[in-house]
Amino acid sequence: MTKGRFAPTPSGDLHLGNVRTALIAWLHARATGGSIQLRIDDLDVDRCREEFEFRQLEDLAWLGLTWDGELIRQSERHDLYVAALAQLQAEGHVYPCFCTRAEVRAAASAPHGDEGPIYSGTCRALDPAAAAARVAAGERHALRLAVPAGVEEFDDFVHGPVAIDVAATLGDLVLVRTDGVFGYQLACAVDDAQPAMTHIVRGEDLLPSAACQRLLMRLLDREPPDYGHVPLLLGDDGARLAKRDGAVTLREHRAHGATPEGVAGMLAGMFGIGDGSPAGLDDLIPLAAG
Repeated sequence: MTKGRFAPTPSGDLHLGNVRTALIAWLHARATGGSIQLRIDDLDVDRCREEFEFRQLEDLAWLGLTWDGELIRQSERHDLYVAALAQLQAEGHVYPCFCTRAEVRAAASAPHGDEGPIYSGTCRALDPAAAAARVAAGERHALRLAVPAGVEEFDDFVHGPVAIDVAATLGDLVLVRTDGVFGYQLACAVDDAQPAMTHIVRGEDLLPSAACQRLLMRLLDREPPDYGHVPLLLGDDGARLAKRDGAVTLREHRAHGATPEGVAGMLAGMFGIGDGSPAGLDDLIPLAAG
């Protein structure tokens, strides 16, 4: 049986792109007779707010999206990430990094990747004993993954065959930030590699992350799920929709009189499920199956 998930970050209201991804993930699970999990990715305490989580859950309920099992919060799964980090450290895949963000940005040899400047690997070359002494002395540091050379290849059930060089695209990833917060890539890899998870539906901007997370899963001896990365919603200028583009959040559409059927039909139609006219979720499930 298939199992998927939707994992919003409670740092603001849900945009239509977020909602469309949730809808497609939900329809995929229901059309295949599977289940779907709701996970709140709330590790970043600087951005995440309880009131945004409440508003996001309210919006999803208004649309009629239901979830199976208990709601999962990454903030409550700390022990799982600690265990995964310990495994990676024991196998020699982790090193301390003492560089500041400004130093990473300023490095002349650091090209710009999908998630910002790619780390040049300065601290990867440090003598392990010297690095350990700096850590023991209490010097502020992050923990990075020593990304091995090679290309991560997989079949995306939306895009087709994918081949991404993780080292060249993302560089040596931050597993734990200098403030002790676990990085998105490690936490997401641990959560999405749970035994029952089979299909991940999310936006195509996260396609490089899939390669990174598959790499982490393999290093942790876990089986990666299948991935499907859906196209992003774009504005008239071809750029990704942002809040500055106007009423693009679901809450704003609700305030302007939108109905659940109207929103569901419109968003599903953008992905080729139905013709874009108002439709109930039960009516869209067989169309998604077809």
